[in-house]
Amino acid sequence: MIQVRDCVMYYTESEDTPIYDGFSLTIERGESVVVIGSSGCGKSTLLFLLAGLLVPVAGEILIEGRPITKPRPQTAFILQEYGLFPWLTVEENVGLGLRVRGIPRAERLRRIEEQIRNMDIAEVKRRYPFQLSGGQRQRVALARALSLQPDLLLMDEPLSALDALTRERMQKLLLRIWRKADLTSILVTHSIEEAVYLGTRILVLGGKPACILGEVENPEVGSRHYRSSARFYERCNVIRALLEGGDGDA
Repeated sequence: MIQVRDCVMYYTESEDTPIYDGFSLTIERGESVVVIGSSGCGKSTLLFLLAGLLVPVAGEILIEGRPITKPRPQTAFILQEYGLFPWLTVEENVGLGLRVRGIPRAERLRRIEEQIRNMDIAEVKRRYPFQLSGGQRQRVALARALSLQPDLLLMDEPLSALDALTRERMQKLLLRIWRKADLTSILVTHSIEEAVYLGTRILVLGGKPACILGEVENPEVGSRHYRSSARFYERCNVIRALLEGGDGDA
């Protein structure tokens, strides 16, 4: 579904070392890919490039065979701080993207209600973001993204601000969404355990310019009791070794 070919990326023209220099990557349709690596290694930049919010200096990015030079309607992007507007209610935040895209009112209301129900936030739909818990705000952000009926979901450390128990619950929700909606998803995280729990394939990023230090296939994702299995911890240790070998800090 996604091809990154020989991508070169600088933040400013005066930089001596690019973020990416000849970076390539292929992601198949329906994969749940997790990207992990040290701070500043280009993880978030990769998401912005895939979203069409940044354009590489050289090389190209293809999604469904088409070059990406601007945001595409079928891509949804969830930022670390959720991107909720404080002056809008939950309902209004969920429907904002639909309204911007000119979706007719009846269809807009149907999708809003559907996602509010799916995210189990009906009881807070008329509240404002400051009246919500962290987990509820994350659910609103997910509802807004999924209401757009995307085929590609990009997430930049969406669970990093949550407490441990809420984070685990949200991880289960993300896994359920990915399996039910038949999405291709790419998630950036600093958590090794989160990477292994959510990613069918885990990319360990590092270096300057950034490169893929290693890839870990993770086919047991979603299987019962995987988090408490020996295989889960073996994969965590593999990723930890890759990060330490690349001077990473997860």
